[in-house]
Amino acid sequence: MTTNTLQQTLKEKWAAEKTATPGLRIRDAATKLGVSEAELLLTGLGDNVIRLRCEVLPILQSLKPFGELMALTRNDNVVHERKGVYDNVTAEHNNTIGLVVNPDIDLRLFLNGWKHAFAVKEESRGKMRQSIQFFDKQGVAIHKIYLTDKSDATHYDGLVAQFMSEDQTSPFVAEAPSAKRPQMPDNMIDVEGFRKAWRELKDTHDFFLLLRDFKLAREQALRVASDDLAYRLQPGALRLILNAAATRKCDIMAFAGNTHCLQIHSGPVEKLVEYGGFYNVLDEDFNLHVKEEGIANVWVTLKPTVDGLVTGVEFFDKEGEMILQLFGRRKPGIPELLLWRELVAELPKAA
Repeated sequence: MTTNTLQQTLKEKWAAEKTATPGLRIRDAATKLGVSEAELLLTGLGDNVIRLRCEVLPILQSLKPFGELMALTRNDNVVHERKGVYDNVTAEHNNTIGLVVNPDIDLRLFLNGWKHAFAVKEESRGKMRQSIQFFDKQGVAIHKIYLTDKSDATHYDGLVAQFMSEDQTSPFVAEAPSAKRPQMPDNMIDVEGFRKAWRELKDTHDFFLLLRDFKLAREQALRVASDDLAYRLQPGALRLILNAAATRKCDIMAFAGNTHCLQIHSGPVEKLVEYGGFYNVLDEDFNLHVKEEGIANVWVTLKPTVDGLVTGVEFFDKEGEMILQLFGRRKPGIPELLLWRELVAELPKAA
């Protein structure tokens, strides 16, 4: 069977799935059909999908004139959506890390994994949605940018024309995933050295370096830490902490994303809704959708910094991957909100 025939067959299957299940999301359809999301998306190439050159920073730096856009970053269990303006787009470490730092759109981009970009027009709930979407080498979505009713859509076609790839016919070919580093056996860990180094932290950002130096996976590190550094919470902590933050007007920071992109919301949470197996924040400029059955463990982390203790609540899936991280709203040089610290201290610990 030729590539074109395979693409046409997949396109027909995708159309049948959409007819059978109105509102079915492409990520879920791709899983059901046994293909990557990018592969399924490319069945629309030449129709409603245009392949772009994956020039991540130049594309993002071209978005400010659009005004308000909606940033979407997700993993298998959490979807993080934030409306705002793409401004202050910079890079560091030889353009391997991108930064988008604004009060609303706040992103950390690990650019070595960004391999594919597409412009997409699709109908949703009777409206035509326009977006720019980025994928990794396996065809997994990294980050999506949607125009909103407040966006200046007159810039969209020009941006697409500027970054359009010469190749508008090749099918998507997935590359093999990178081998996952095996976890160090617990009996080989320098537990006391690790705990001592944790207690000597000056900045929360240095925790990643600490894990690298001691060759630890993140949840493994929490498991071998002492109770003054990390402890586990009972199931249901997500609802408790979000409801407490909403009820008691405590601004939070919500970090979510995937291997290649981290998206951050800083501010209040107000409208909390359970729907479709997800626990949701449905505020005007910030939406968070968390699949509760995907949460295997919840940990509180206590990290010393030059500004005092920083308290985090970290959510992990069954594979030990962190899917969501919550803090009280803060900036460098400003101590942690005491209200946030109180809310976390009230959460019931696991036995």
